[in-house]
Amino acid sequence: MNDYQKEIADLEAQIDQLVEAEGDPKTIAELSMQLEILKAIYVRATDLLERGKKDQGLRYGLRIQGYGDWTLDNVYAFVYERAVELEPQAHRAFVGGIRNADFALMLNS
Repeated sequence: MNDYQKEIADLEAQIDQLVEAEGDPKTIAELSMQLEILKAIYVRATDLLERGKKDQGLRYGLRIQGYGDWTLDNVYAFVYERAVELEPQAHRAFVGGIRNADFALMLNS
């Protein structure tokens, strides 16, 4: 389990504990939105990481944009930063934007 998976698992456990304890619904909703965003970013980062293992152009794109070698940490940082730059929208649209964004294309632009 890497640090990103641990962060997601910890947040899931925290939400489960709050739900079980009938915690503040607003806090549960906010943490659930945060969890959904983290999961979307992680899925996109790991997908891009796998694509880059077979695509030297993606690895080169990451390097020239200043993120360094093709590692999960560096690819995640790239995806995270690009996700933050997406048009600010309602939560569902934001998560959808992360899921639908072409991060590989962003590396080569």
